[in-house]
Amino acid sequence: MRFAQHHRLNACFFLFAVGLGALLSRMPDLQVALDVDKSGLGLTLIGMALGALTSLTLSSPLISRFGARITAFVTVIGTAAIYALIPWLPSAPVVFVAFYCAGLLAGALEINLNVEIGKEEARTGRSIMNRAHGFWSLGFFVTALCASFVRQGGMSMHLHVGLAFGVVLVAGGWVISGLRDTTSRNAAEFENTQHFAFPTMSLLPLCIIGIAAFLVEGAGIDWSAIYMRDVFAVEPFIGGLGLTLFTFFMAMVRLFVDPLVDRYGARLVCIVLLVLSAAGLTAVWLAPNSIVALFGFALMGGGCSAVYPLAVSAAARRTDQSAHLNVAALGQVTFIVFFLAPPLLGFVAEHLGIRNAYFICLPLVIGALLSVKALSSEKKLGYGAKEGSGATANQRCR
Repeated sequence: MRFAQHHRLNACFFLFAVGLGALLSRMPDLQVALDVDKSGLGLTLIGMALGALTSLTLSSPLISRFGARITAFVTVIGTAAIYALIPWLPSAPVVFVAFYCAGLLAGALEINLNVEIGKEEARTGRSIMNRAHGFWSLGFFVTALCASFVRQGGMSMHLHVGLAFGVVLVAGGWVISGLRDTTSRNAAEFENTQHFAFPTMSLLPLCIIGIAAFLVEGAGIDWSAIYMRDVFAVEPFIGGLGLTLFTFFMAMVRLFVDPLVDRYGARLVCIVLLVLSAAGLTAVWLAPNSIVALFGFALMGGGCSAVYPLAVSAAARRTDQSAHLNVAALGQVTFIVFFLAPPLLGFVAEHLGIRNAYFICLPLVIGALLSVKALSSEKKLGYGAKEGSGATANQRCR
């Protein structure tokens, strides 16, 4: 069976989320196994943020040298292997080192897949970035749904995460073997270019947008199960529904929002989604019962869904430096927030209560709303444009 390039890239996003999601869904169990409080768990998880920062800064030349296929093999399967190892490790410091190594691979994966998707967008002339990230969210949804039943059934964390690695190993080996190494849009893209990715001032608004999206995503994925357990003392299945609803609505919006981006423009779509994020955060912060909290997690998932992919797509299309460096620089500031959210929110939860951990996300969402002018308001011709407007076929594909 033949799969197009973008389908294989979508599968890589999906499989990465399956491996990571299996471990994140067992955060309450990992906390107990390591015998640490919320702050201690957050500090352990910060290892992944440090690894991602290192990789996003330094790995672009290596990705260019080894190509998309080898990079995908190492990063997709390697991260799942590390996550499967973590439940067997004896202490928080050792787990910290494992998370650092996983972060190194995750940062390289982020650059590799996003740049390849950007090339496919340029080649086909249509938006596919949100759908690609939708498969990341779909992977989280599938593994979160399975985890709700697995935890309720009493399966050990060791076996659960190990089975997830088995799925990634088998499926990933088959999917990635057919991935092709594409040539750069600019033949000289990596000649005489800097080897370190650093954000520029012109990328700052996109970074703010990405930071807000990833903070909301981290708050929903990392802490929803613990929030439901500590605030409402629900059984494991209901507690897992917060993560399930969050990832389901995130996946659905990402999978189907690209036509709306083409029709209404990235800027308007981003504004609507950020408002939904703010509404969801407020609902979780003030929730009087578990039903309202679950509704809030659903709004958060749908609201933060396509915000980061829209910023990535804008960065990948910039021409001030190579696409790898622009995506890496954006990811350096924003993707790392996904991993910094656990220690930040864990500190707030431990000292101010876990409800207030969701409140502190609101100012950044407001900051992102003030930065949306960095996104294009252009609508793709073919949605509301008249045939006699003088646009050429090539223009309609841009």
